[in-house]
Amino acid sequence: MSLSHEEKKQIEERVIDVLRTVYDPEIPVDIYELGLIYEVKVNDDAHAEVVMTLTSPSCPVAESLPLEVEEKVRGVKGVRSGKVELTFDPPWDKDMMSEAALLELGFM
Repeated sequence: MSLSHEEKKQIEERVIDVLRTVYDPEIPVDIYELGLIYEVKVNDDAHAEVVMTLTSPSCPVAESLPLEVEEKVRGVKGVRSGKVELTFDPPWDKDMMSEAALLELGFM
């Protein structure tokens, strides 16, 4: 199985859509708008990989949130397998949030 560039793009968009349904329990903004997602890649075999961070290494959901994200990514139509890589490089800060997230949280 080898996906076309267009098919990979469509799956990536569906993965991003599902990431927008995952929320940090302490902040009323989804993890995508918060800037916690650094990268979404889909390879030719429909394997999706998400590189993400947390608001801090001591985040209370450090154990559960990456697992929730991985489970949701694996459930996306067209994804054959999925993996989440957690990184703290670069460390997250509020400058990574989208304009919508900044507005929602009163930073603008």
